[in-house]
Amino acid sequence: MAPDSELLDTLVSMNNLTLVLDKQGKYDEAEKIHRRVLGQYETLLGPEHPGMLASMNNLAVALGRQGKHDEAEAIHRQELGLIERVLGPEHPETLTSVGNLAVVLDRQGKYEEAEKMYRRALEQYSTVLGPEHPGMLASMDNLAVVLDSQGKYDEAEAMHRRALELKERELGKEHPSTLTSMDNLAAVLGSQGRYNEAEAVHRQELELSERVLGPEHPETLTSRGNLAVALDRQGKYDEAEALHRRALEMFERVLGPEHPETLTSRGNLAVVLDRQGKYDEAEALHRRALGLSEKVLGKDHPSTLTSMSNLAVVLDSRGKYDEAEMMHRQALELKERVLGKEHPSTLTSVYCLAYLLHGQEQYGDASILYQRASLGYQKILGSDHPTTLACSNHYSSMLEDIMRQKEEAVHVDRAST
Repeated sequence: MAPDSELLDTLVSMNNLTLVLDKQGKYDEAEKIHRRVLGQYETLLGPEHPGMLASMNNLAVALGRQGKHDEAEAIHRQELGLIERVLGPEHPETLTSVGNLAVVLDRQGKYEEAEKMYRRALEQYSTVLGPEHPGMLASMDNLAVVLDSQGKYDEAEAMHRRALELKERELGKEHPSTLTSMDNLAAVLGSQGRYNEAEAVHRQELELSERVLGPEHPETLTSRGNLAVALDRQGKYDEAEALHRRALEMFERVLGPEHPETLTSRGNLAVVLDRQGKYDEAEALHRRALGLSEKVLGKDHPSTLTSMSNLAVVLDSRGKYDEAEMMHRQALELKERVLGKEHPSTLTSVYCLAYLLHGQEQYGDASILYQRASLGYQKILGSDHPTTLACSNHYSSMLEDIMRQKEEAVHVDRAST
């Protein structure tokens, strides 16, 4: 018996409504409708119909945007297996599914698998659809993001610039996808310590996002937070704090207090408060962010490990050295296992632990850690990166402290004889 044509038309209309809700950032409403549509499609069309598979993909995307990564990954994997069998491994819809699975893997910190998926999609898009297809451009952008996450900054920047150039030409300068590329390029410039450039691009992109998407759209809120991070890195703390507070307030209202983007925003606000000496509020925010991150993302997620490191830093600032050292060591051990020994985030934990031990005059252990961090930063970030220079300066300062203490000890010995 043929499917009810009126019911199918209704489902198409419902699906179109979810697209509007997605663009407005109303992901929870979109999810509810996606689930209803998916159930009806499965009943009417069967589990392997292309419409059914598209509905599965849409639901998984909506779940991923809300931070429900485990369920999103499971549905993406199921849908990809089905669509490869039904449409073939090189069909455009299959490539979209490969890219969407890679996105949710990236959000969970599964960077190596995500990179492989993105490279597969990028290669097949180029072969099947051509180098300027929108799917090709999205894959290029997403691959660059995961390269940035792994500290592969040169390749990430080159790919972001190429994607931005193509999107501006093919989609226009104010297209939401073009704005995403601008924000991503600014982020990788910040990762390389080029903070002035990053700030300029972030400001331009935020202005466009507010006009095109609206001031409360999740993408606009992310842009506002990213600009605040660039300002924080330059010591522009007042403006950074104001932007972070505004972004956090809106994230909590629009996406909820436990959404991954909200957790990131809360942690970033805490960082800028710590740098201004507002330790009580910074510690409280970091503890809340860490607790929720462990609950929502898991104890081994890179964002959770960043929260742990940030809390350890503020504990060090407050003189809670034992707890700070314990937390730095725990974060370092986990980062080495999850991200690798040379990942920039791992090196940051090495550096922070060295700084803490330096302050407690545990010079032997601190020296080993400073050397490891300095050499790692020089290799990964380059000798002129602000973080590389700061680490080298702190190591030099410790060596001066050691020499000064030795000279003082010699003076004391001479005075006593």
